[in-house]
Amino acid sequence: MDTSPIISHVTTAEEQALLTPAEVLQQFKDGNKRFRTGRVTRRNHREQVRRSAPGQYPKAMVLSCLDSRVPVEDVFDQGIGDVFVGRVAGNFVNEDLLGSMEFACKVAGAKMILVMGHQHCGAIRGAIDNVQLGNLTTLLAKIKPAVAMSEDFDGEKTSANPAYVKYVAENNVRLSLNNIRIHSPILKGMEDDGEIKIVGAFYRLTDGTLEFIE
Repeated sequence: MDTSPIISHVTTAEEQALLTPAEVLQQFKDGNKRFRTGRVTRRNHREQVRRSAPGQYPKAMVLSCLDSRVPVEDVFDQGIGDVFVGRVAGNFVNEDLLGSMEFACKVAGAKMILVMGHQHCGAIRGAIDNVQLGNLTTLLAKIKPAVAMSEDFDGEKTSANPAYVKYVAENNVRLSLNNIRIHSPILKGMEDDGEIKIVGAFYRLTDGTLEFIE
C-alpha cells in the first residue's frame, strides 16, 4: 500500500523566484526517474486546480511533439501549474512558439526551456519520406532541414531504420535549440545572463527514459 503523502501544493511566485535554472533541470531529471521507476508523486489534482486558479508560476516551458504517447507532465512527474507545454508535430520552432516561450520565461518567470523529441516520431518519418498531404506538407517542410543535416549518418537512410530516425530526431532538436537562440534575442540574452537554461532531450517511448542532447 502506498503511504506517501498526497500533494495538493502548487508552485508559488516566491518559490518560483528562488529556483535556479540548474535546480529546475535537476527536478525534471529526478521527476523522470520517478516516472520510469513507477514512484510518481501522488497528487490531489482537484485541490491543485483550485489553488492554481488565481495565478500560475511554472518552473519551465517544454516544447514537445504532438504525439499522444508523450504525456509531458507525467514524463517529468510534475503537477498542475508546474509546466508550460507547447506541442506541435515534430517539435520545431516557429514564431508562435517563440512568442509563447518569451511569455513563459520573460513575463511569467519560467527558468528553463526544454525541447523534447522522441522515439518513433511520425513527423520525422514523414519528413524523411517526403510525405505530401494537405497542410501536413508545409509542416513537414519545417523538419526537412534536420533530414539534410543528417546526411553524415553511416547506415540506411530510410524511415524504416530506427537508428536513422533517431539521428534525424536528435538533429531536429538541435536545430530547434539553435533557432530559439537565433530568432529570439530575448531568450538568448536570458540564457547568456544565467536567467534560464535552454536544453534538449530525446524521449524513449519503450521505457520512458530521457537522453539529454548537447
